[in-house]
Amino acid sequence: MNDIGSRLREARLVKQLSLDDLQDITKIQKRYLQAIEEGNFDMMPGAFYVRAFVKQYAEAVGLNYEELLVTYKLDLPETSTEEVTSSIQSTPNRRKISRSSSKLVEAMPKIIVALFIIVLFVVFWIFLQKKLGNDTAVEKEQAPEVEYVEKDPTEAGVVEDGEQNEEEAIEEPAAPAQTLPQGEIQADGVTTIYTLSNTDTMNLRVEAYGLTWIGIRNASAAEQVDARAYDNGEVVEFDATANRFARIRLGDSTKAKVFVNGEELQYAQNIVTQNIIIQFAE
Repeated sequence: MNDIGSRLREARLVKQLSLDDLQDITKIQKRYLQAIEEGNFDMMPGAFYVRAFVKQYAEAVGLNYEELLVTYKLDLPETSTEEVTSSIQSTPNRRKISRSSSKLVEAMPKIIVALFIIVLFVVFWIFLQKKLGNDTAVEKEQAPEVEYVEKDPTEAGVVEDGEQNEEEAIEEPAAPAQTLPQGEIQADGVTTIYTLSNTDTMNLRVEAYGLTWIGIRNASAAEQVDARAYDNGEVVEFDATANRFARIRLGDSTKAKVFVNGEELQYAQNIVTQNIIIQFAE
């Protein structure tokens, strides 16, 4: 072990640094660091690198390289001008190549992903074109041929203008609505007679809207329903068609409504107790 190597090693140990630690700090391979400590400069790439590595080593362990160079000048190999020039020229090129390679390596995943996406797009586009082409072919094969046949107007069942006008002119006469005229008030002052015409039925309905007496008799004065007092919401119905006559007794006409065949009867006089006689026209 030479003097400069020993001096560097002692400084490293004082700093409590291992060769591995020093390798991480200086980025110099461990075998070169060990060769410097042992004075084995022959395994170095060249004399220029010996001085460069020694300088980095010294700075890493806190020693002044210039003082070391003066003190241990004889221990270090001399650097030829040609070697320095070669090192200076080659170093930037290596760095450029290294940087270019590094950039290429970093960009490689992006390039691969981009190419993969492009390939997928092309495959999808080709598949889509084939799919559309197949669908169009199937539609053409399945489309039925439509034949257009002109119809003869004489075979279409055209109705003559005269016949059509005759059919439109024929209309069934509307059935006359029943007539229930204003009643005739009798001499007793409580009886009103209503004459029903234009109908063959006499369906009676009396609705109570309060407490009132309701009774229905025929021409023989016989009761046709349960004659009694009816309360709000109760209804009395009777078909007097066969009798052709009906006498309705209302205890309180203000609390009852009378319907004949669904048509409400309008009272001829405003009195509480009254008799309503309904009969068919002769």
